[in-house]
Amino acid sequence: MAPVFDYAPAPESRSVVDIAPSYGLFIDGEFTEAAGGKVFKTVSPSSEEVLSEVAEASEEDVDRAVRAARKAFEKWSALPGSERAKYLFRIARIIQERSRELAVLETLDNGKPIRETRDADLPLVAAHFFYYAGWADKLEHAGYGANPRPLGVAGQVIPWNFPLLMLAWKIAPALATGNTVVLKPAETTPLSALFFADICRQAGLPKGVVNIVTGDGRAGAALVAHPDVNKVAFTGSTAVGKEIARTVAGTRKKLTLELGGKGANIVFDDAPIDQAVEGIVNGIFFNQGQVCCAGSRLLVQESIHDELLDSLKRRLSTLRLGDPLDKNTDIGAINSAEQLARITALAEQGEAEGAERWSPACELPESGYWFAPTLFTNVTQAHTIARDEIFGPVLSVLTFRTPDEAVAKANNTPYGLSAGIWTEKGSRILAVANKLRAGVIWSNTFNKFDPTSPFGGYKESGFGREGGRHGLEAYLDV
Repeated sequence: MAPVFDYAPAPESRSVVDIAPSYGLFIDGEFTEAAGGKVFKTVSPSSEEVLSEVAEASEEDVDRAVRAARKAFEKWSALPGSERAKYLFRIARIIQERSRELAVLETLDNGKPIRETRDADLPLVAAHFFYYAGWADKLEHAGYGANPRPLGVAGQVIPWNFPLLMLAWKIAPALATGNTVVLKPAETTPLSALFFADICRQAGLPKGVVNIVTGDGRAGAALVAHPDVNKVAFTGSTAVGKEIARTVAGTRKKLTLELGGKGANIVFDDAPIDQAVEGIVNGIFFNQGQVCCAGSRLLVQESIHDELLDSLKRRLSTLRLGDPLDKNTDIGAINSAEQLARITALAEQGEAEGAERWSPACELPESGYWFAPTLFTNVTQAHTIARDEIFGPVLSVLTFRTPDEAVAKANNTPYGLSAGIWTEKGSRILAVANKLRAGVIWSNTFNKFDPTSPFGGYKESGFGREGGRHGLEAYLDV
């Protein structure tokens, strides 16, 4: 019998990041207190330790930020694209230089494993700024007319699952196209946006071009409704997205929404099992399943169901859950007590409705917010866990017999953000992908992102595209 080796702890040092006891709002190039003097605490999900106190923006603060962005717009939009590009390149390089610090910060504030923030989030953050820096002086060649114009002030509201990456997805194209920005980060993960404000100062970005207002949903609502905001970009839940659409309706504001998902990962009988299992694990357990495009519905061809499930369970038994700062950790903490309660309730509902629940032997830490990787079998399309977005490390397994049945089941959802196809036949990949109603379709892989590739959804997963040349259109008057 082969020896079994235990992994020794390999913690990343917290000393590389210096978190201040309190942070203000970043308006017009300066950190400032909220007008009402209100603050809220941000905690580390893995330990429930208070990391810092952060200013809570009011309508008055949002108005100050929008006025600063409007004032800065005149000069920023008048700069040649090549000059705007210099600032974006500078920001990208500073992000690379400070990537270790930012990765530790993101892990502390969000709860995801350090190897994800270090190897996925931060390289992509820098890549988006580099990519859109390259577009800044080439907008006339982007396919949107001879003289594309910026919109003005962009109000951007981002979620807590990829705080710094979602910031990059929104700020980089906005600045490249000549817009100025007021960004509202999620209430539970404000710190990386505030560190980015410091990067903007370090890069010498003109005052008012980027403004960061922290707070809860009321600050986001005030930003969306502000009459002097020309463009609204939102990533988050479908329910909030619908509310934003109602607020913006009847105005001249341009809107993009990237909302929830219930992605199908389709495995055919000729797929390489081991490779597919790795893709399934990455599709639903990356960032604890707190991913809008997670492959949360696994559709397996009946003839390989048992073999695939045995292999998947073996693989889940090797995942390591625990300290997110440990470089060996695969599964980190759930972002908040509220999110943990939602995941727990939906998993219990899955059991109550008759689905069969399984998790590997898994010891959960005593403090923090934790949920063991979980899969459900004997799931039907009528089960709540197969219909509702759980936004956690929970996988629902369904079966199919024919490609047409797989497509029908994959499309049987109000969402349409992502899908995966696993087969060795290129013709089958193309035939099935052509019938799937999803904005992003991966073949023999999952969760692969690139700044040059557009991302977005259909149906209740939103509209508009971020990334690539397509991501410029949302910030141009075309």
